[in-house]
Amino acid sequence: MDFSTQGAAPDVIKEGTDQTFMQDVVEASKDAVVLVDFWAPWCGPCKQLTPTIERVVNGAGGKVKLVKINMDENQGVATQLGVRSIPAVFGFVDGRPVDAFMGAQPEAQVQQFVDRLLSNTSGAQQLEEAAEQAAQMFQNGDVGGAAQLYSQILQADQSHIPAIAGLARCYLANEDYDRARQVLEMVPEDERSHPDVKGVQTALDLMSTPTKSEELAELRGKADAEPENFQLRYELAEAEIAANRHEQASDTIFMILEKDLAWEDGKAKELLLKLFEAAGPKADVTKKGRRRLSALVFS
Repeated sequence: MDFSTQGAAPDVIKEGTDQTFMQDVVEASKDAVVLVDFWAPWCGPCKQLTPTIERVVNGAGGKVKLVKINMDENQGVATQLGVRSIPAVFGFVDGRPVDAFMGAQPEAQVQQFVDRLLSNTSGAQQLEEAAEQAAQMFQNGDVGGAAQLYSQILQADQSHIPAIAGLARCYLANEDYDRARQVLEMVPEDERSHPDVKGVQTALDLMSTPTKSEELAELRGKADAEPENFQLRYELAEAEIAANRHEQASDTIFMILEKDLAWEDGKAKELLLKLFEAAGPKADVTKKGRRRLSALVFS
């Protein structure tokens, strides 16, 4: 039995299954609040509650979606969420269940439930905007200001991955490698593969043994004296990365790639990609370098 969805905006209210749960709920909740209503045809309270939820969802102006899952036909997700009785309604925000209630509820309480979820979304959006602002400050050279803003974000949400990675990158920019490592230890094990985290870890690995300026000058002199010695160029690029001179390192690597793109089975290209990861996707050296590399590869 399918409860009526007449008058609902397209895709705002839909029937879901265990197979479509990732797309309909987890992924969709990254753009809007998603309510999951577990019901069954024989459940009297479900018949009372579902039309109430639909009215609240239809009145939310597209900010909230409803996915109805028939428990008789789909028990996988319900079992994972620990559903023991129905009706059961879960609220998903940013890919995770953040609140729930069981049993039929009056419309006023359902509306309060939705309002709480929307307020959580608003707060999360503010943190995301703050993280973007901090990242821009870092790119503009205001490392201190970026570090302060990242710290404020972490006071509100200790598990905010972009803020953890951003703060670690700020310490790294100031050559405080120990503090950078300490900050990265805040990252949960299952988030270690997050691109922001991997980028800072790569940067930390590449910069953990910084090269002194006199050593760098000596390497550059040797490389300039033997322009066809690509191994010397490669060692110079490594030293420039370790010294946090990403622009110079990129130019040095391209001196190899522009003459031999496949040198040493792509060794120079691999170092360049590590440099991009270490600098971060929004860094000018990464954006310009990727365009330059594409021009080489597809020329």
